[in-house]
Amino acid sequence: MDLQTIALHAGYEKDTQRTMAVPIYMSTAYEFRDVEHAANLFALKELGNIYTRLNNPTTDVFEKRFAELEGGEAAIATSSGMSAIFFAIVNAAEAGDNIVCAKQLYGGSLTQTGHTLKRFGIESRYFDVQDPDSIEKLIDDKTKVIFFESLTNPSIDVADIEAITKIANKHGVLTVVDNTVATPILMPSI
Repeated sequence: MDLQTIALHAGYEKDTQRTMAVPIYMSTAYEFRDVEHAANLFALKELGNIYTRLNNPTTDVFEKRFAELEGGEAAIATSSGMSAIFFAIVNAAEAGDNIVCAKQLYGGSLTQTGHTLKRFGIESRYFDVQDPDSIEKLIDDKTKVIFFESLTNPSIDVADIEAITKIANKHGVLTVVDNTVATPILMPSI
């Protein structure tokens, strides 16, 4: 399928009504068949809906579409870009670790990396996105993430993604790229 077809159809099996549009499920909770079913869901022994904050049929289609568009195994939807960034970083780093961030980040991202994550014991070190060679001196054995934007907001500096990911791969460090401005479909993965 081409990208436009994937964007419209991936991840959705038509319901019995054969609707083309994905139904919007506004439920916050779901019925369990019995106590064993509930126990299996909460123990992750069985897949299914528990609460909308964990999963929802509408969100499931959205996640499947993005995974398909990006060539990934799966995707996770969050309520905002800031929560996505936080989720990505705190799942890779913990107290005592550090992350290396571009100085040219969206203001909210600078606050999150410089202040919020500091409260969790995660140190943020900063590099100039125009000088990827400066990254290596910031990396040590506690570095877990290199975080930058593909096109910075608001200055629209263009990151050298290939150079940055090459450095990250050399050191076994995860890269987290905020691609808000370019969008994934306009800036394919390298």
